[in-house]
Amino acid sequence: MARIASFHLVREPGLKAPLALARLGTDRPRLARVPGLRFWRLLGTGGGSDTGPGADLARTALFAVWDDVADLDRFVVDHPIAHRWDRATESWHVRLRLLGGHGRWRGLDPLDGLEPGDRAARDRPVAALTRADVRRQAGRSFRRAAREVDTELHTADGLIDVVGIGEAPIGRLATFSLWSSLEAARAFAYSMPRHQRVIDETRNGDWYSEEMFARFQPYASRGTWNGRDPLATEPTERAPS
Repeated sequence: MARIASFHLVREPGLKAPLALARLGTDRPRLARVPGLRFWRLLGTGGGSDTGPGADLARTALFAVWDDVADLDRFVVDHPIAHRWDRATESWHVRLRLLGGHGRWRGLDPLDGLEPGDRAARDRPVAALTRADVRRQAGRSFRRAAREVDTELHTADGLIDVVGIGEAPIGRLATFSLWSSLEAARAFAYSMPRHQRVIDETRNGDWYSEEMFARFQPYASRGTWNGRDPLATEPTERAPS
C-alpha cells in the first residue's frame, strides 16, 4: 500500500500551555518508536490564523507520514498520545493524499511514495503545506515580508483556514492552509502580487537554506479547529473514530 500523510492540530487548556510546550520535547522519543510512522515533525503554532513569527503556547501540531493507512488506524486506536488528543480542549485531524510538491524537510523527502490524490477533482478542497529554514542573515527581511504576505493571504479568495506552524519561533517556519479548490490555491501562489514579489526576493537573496512546498487532497477529517471542522461542508470520507 502507498504511504499517506496526516495533520493534527491540538489545543490544551490555557493553564496547561507549559505542559503542551514541554510535550514538543517529551513526545519525540515516543513517536520515534511508533510502528509504521515513517516521518514526523512535532510543531508549535502561531496565534490564531497569523502565519508570521509568534506563538500560541497552548496549541501544537503534528505532520506525519505513515507507511500505510493501517499504521495510522492503529495509532489512533491504541496509542496514548492519540488518546490524550481526544481529551484535549480541541483537536482536529485530517488525512492527506499528495497532489504535488517538492523540496526537503531537514534533509529528508517526506513526499516520496505518498498515495496520489485525484488531480481531476478541481472543485474539492486542497491543503497546502509550505516550510523553510530561513538563513540567519535573511531573518529581518523575511519577517518584514512575512507580515505583508500574511495580510495578502487573508484577503485571498477561496482561503478556508490557515495556521502558522514551525519547529522554532524563528528560522524554521511553515504554514498549513486549506483552500476551496486547487484553482484557489494556485491563484494565491501565482497571482497575488506581494506573494510573487516575495518569491522573487527569496530566490534573489538566497533567504532559505532548505524549503518544501506541497499540496494535498484532504480527506477523512474529524474534530474541530476553532470550534468547527473547516471541511464539514465539503464531501469527505469518514475518519475512523
